[in-house]
Amino acid sequence: MALIMKYIDSISRYMDSHSDSRTKGWPMMSSPFPTLAVCLTYVYLVKVLGPRLMENRKPLNLQNTLVMYNAIQVVFSAWLFYECLMGGWWGSYSFRCQPVDYTDSPTSRRIGISGWLTGHYSFRCQPVDYSNNPRTLRMVHACWWYYFSKFTEFMDTIFFVLRKKSSQVTTLHVIHHGCMPMSVWFGVKFTPGGHSTFFGLLNTFVHIVMYTYYMFSAMGPQYQKYLWWKKYLTTLQMVQFILIMVHAFQLLFIDCNYPKAFVWWIGMHAVMFFFLFNEFYKAAYRSRMMKKNGALANGHAKPNGYCKSINAHDDLAMPQTTEATATATPASKANGSSTPPSNGHANGVENVYKQVANGSAHKGSNGGLSNGYATKLLDDASQELKQRKTPK
Repeated sequence: MALIMKYIDSISRYMDSHSDSRTKGWPMMSSPFPTLAVCLTYVYLVKVLGPRLMENRKPLNLQNTLVMYNAIQVVFSAWLFYECLMGGWWGSYSFRCQPVDYTDSPTSRRIGISGWLTGHYSFRCQPVDYSNNPRTLRMVHACWWYYFSKFTEFMDTIFFVLRKKSSQVTTLHVIHHGCMPMSVWFGVKFTPGGHSTFFGLLNTFVHIVMYTYYMFSAMGPQYQKYLWWKKYLTTLQMVQFILIMVHAFQLLFIDCNYPKAFVWWIGMHAVMFFFLFNEFYKAAYRSRMMKKNGALANGHAKPNGYCKSINAHDDLAMPQTTEATATATPASKANGSSTPPSNGHANGVENVYKQVANGSAHKGSNGGLSNGYATKLLDDASQELKQRKTPK
């Protein structure tokens, strides 16, 4: 025990000496253990305790709560995205008043006449600015609020548990939400700003789209027609991780004043999440294909007792049983159908049956129908089928 406490103390001293002094006294920033404890509690709650408590209870109806929660997440994500832009990725110039910068600083040279579009952050190499510049501090605060947003996203899984949607509490879902607060904590503790904020910039944009979808989906089936873009959500998330991988790993080949440990940390997280989401996408795609193939199979091979109309445009209506139709469909009853086809089709089938019955008196000496009568019977049946296929 003493050895463990000594090890923890040495970690704390190392963090205090190398961490960013600006975020040292902020909530949850003094040590990684509170964040780790919250993440482990989340995993236990959604995988063990929550399902156990809901096992013998009815699922909760949380429609209004879900709409409100997702709306708040859309606004929160949009604000974080805006703060990341204004903190460096886009917000070098003001929309109201921007004096001309006559200095020869790297920022002024890089911005030039394209100020708003390029920002003062570089996509190739952006070291962390540890100054107290107001714009820099804006990005630092945005990093902490992004860290805080990872805790609010725990509610996604908690709502699944309360609604007894256990199929949604997948390994991918729990790993993704359970790892993110701990991952972001190190960034806020040591490198709040700079190159790593590209991850947050993309992620908050994806969350705007994602929570917008969740909000409309929670409003009810009348909004399903506006959700045609559902299938692109997972693709958008995978594209996000690819961009983060490329953006992070490029520093392995570029001389940049940014910690290589965080390059690997961010890049490998993107790799892990990409493959997890890719497996989820393939599994969902296979599931959709299986359902589609099953529907096609059911459409071509109906079970016994299911009748298809002669016109082949729609299934037969199933009216109440009448005496005439009941006597005309002994085969349907034998196959397990208690409901006869419509009267028009039943009468046609009945006429054919009568002709066949009458034809039995014209059997030849060999036990079969006479050739002349058999030909006439086939011609009559063919003519009747043609008349039924002719649109009225």
